[in-house]
Amino acid sequence: MMEAIRNAWKIAELRRRIIFTLLMLVVYRIGAHVPVPGINPEILADFFQEDTLFGFYNVIAGGALSDFTIFAMGIMPYINASIIMHLLTVVIPKFKEWSEEGVEGRKKMAQMVRYATVLLALLQATGMTFSLIQPAVIERSASAYVVIIISLTAGTAFLMWLGELITEKGIGNGISLLIFAGIVAGFPRQTATIIELLRLGEIRLLILVPVALVLLGLIVGIIALEVGRRRITVQYAKRIVGRRMYGGQSTHIPLKVNQAGVIPVIFASAILMFPATIATFVNHPIAQSFAEALSWGSVLNTALYAAFIILFTFFYTAIQFDPMKVAGDIKKYGGFIPGLRPGRSTAEYLSKVSSRLTFVGAFSLAFICILPIFMQNVSRINLIFGGTSLIIIVGVALETMRQVESHMLMRNYQGFMK
Repeated sequence: MMEAIRNAWKIAELRRRIIFTLLMLVVYRIGAHVPVPGINPEILADFFQEDTLFGFYNVIAGGALSDFTIFAMGIMPYINASIIMHLLTVVIPKFKEWSEEGVEGRKKMAQMVRYATVLLALLQATGMTFSLIQPAVIERSASAYVVIIISLTAGTAFLMWLGELITEKGIGNGISLLIFAGIVAGFPRQTATIIELLRLGEIRLLILVPVALVLLGLIVGIIALEVGRRRITVQYAKRIVGRRMYGGQSTHIPLKVNQAGVIPVIFASAILMFPATIATFVNHPIAQSFAEALSWGSVLNTALYAAFIILFTFFYTAIQFDPMKVAGDIKKYGGFIPGLRPGRSTAEYLSKVSSRLTFVGAFSLAFICILPIFMQNVSRINLIFGGTSLIIIVGVALETMRQVESHMLMRNYQGFMK
């Protein structure tokens, strides 16, 4: 990886893209320290501790939620809007038509995602202002509430624009890199806390070392899960067009073990957070018991978390990968999988292979997310940076390096063409 970075730095275009990306991430971290006007963040400090229901969102936001800055909502409204729009392509024919139109269709879908992001951000900011952060509002007037709502909404809209700018002029996926930067920004604070607890004797080195080794093993497992592929051989028949012969070569379809990525994890967290959050605001013993049962690290929360991850992995993979369409494209271009008839037989085979891979990927994803929670309960060390955060960090790092290598490969091809 370091060799690839050194080689990329020697290329002027890639160097400009890398510098631009780093500068935009610096802008993001500066904005994460700009407070929302009219709020006393000290009142909210205890509420947004990392072991609460909002710990996951605070980690992704790089601590902006606990400090309640203009980036407090982070990029989550954009992620939710993207998920909703993607799901609507199955229900609304017009959206499905746009998704299959190529570049122009993707532009229309991206514009719809932007509108949906602003709408969701506005709704979320309004809900947070009038319920969650109500005790921290300094001046409770209509103008003060409007300023808070607009500040939070504008912060999310700015992050969306910043992410798209990084994707266009930088290197890697901008939205993913913003999440990556937010998580990594919390590492120094978490490390300092662990060192202080170690110094005070709250935790012992004999416990910390095995925990660190397990987390290292999780990183290796996540890398294996991210790069794991099942290659399905596809043979193309020879055909003559004019005086030239085309085809005859053999290629493969790389099916990922984890085709859904980290989307099931984020979606499962959002689903679990909603009822538990509502219950915390209802001053009734039953509601409080329900909120406690769904608290982070509880048996019920952990079991539901794993179940939702597995469920959404299968669901999202089914939306992402259409065996009938892939089989149709193979047949259309004169290809076939050795030993199978083109068409329905090929689609059934692809569906069976995809289901088996998704089974392995879903349970592996759930295990990686659940293991740090179990370790936290046993060791009493806050491991909110394990599991989910590690999946995001490793996945984004691998994807960014793949894009760097892709740019370098394109440059080499351009050199051959000249």
